[in-house]
Amino acid sequence: MPGAARDPEIQRLLDTQAIHDVVLRYCRGIDRSDREMVRDCYWPDATDEHGSFTGTRDEYVAWVFDRMLPRYSMTMHFVGNVLIEVDPAGALARSEAYGISYHRVVSDKPTHNLRTGFRYVDDFARRDGQWRIARRICTLEWTLHTDPERWFDAPDSHRRGMRDRTDPVYWPLAEADAGADA
Repeated sequence: MPGAARDPEIQRLLDTQAIHDVVLRYCRGIDRSDREMVRDCYWPDATDEHGSFTGTRDEYVAWVFDRMLPRYSMTMHFVGNVLIEVDPAGALARSEAYGISYHRVVSDKPTHNLRTGFRYVDDFARRDGQWRIARRICTLEWTLHTDPERWFDAPDSHRRGMRDRTDPVYWPLAEADAGADA
């Protein structure tokens, strides 16, 4: 029925899934260098405290895409434990996401090849039915430097992830045999 209220537990599940999806889209946007995807994870008035940076959404997006990401030939963010607590009123939430990130530098400075343990402590707001980050605090939990001599590179014939929209994640969905689900 249009306009009917949802069961509160179902709504909470929908809200936590939507928030979790924002956290994962942010990671995809960073790793694929998709500026607009990252920007869209935040409300226009959001703030981000990210290591040496503290500022607004647009200042953060400019900083990370113009100053930080160009240093690396690749990044990969893995998000593990995610705890999301939605305020009973349903317009605010807090998410704590544990993660590990990998960074490989473009230059010959092996001390900048690193793995980090981090947490995203995010305050989310729902506006017009959408959940986005209102404030992010990224905590650094640990850092390990990776010596390039210890890397194993797959053969050139192995498909590589791309840091742009040519990556397979942006390709159209493959058409499947219509009878496969029957």
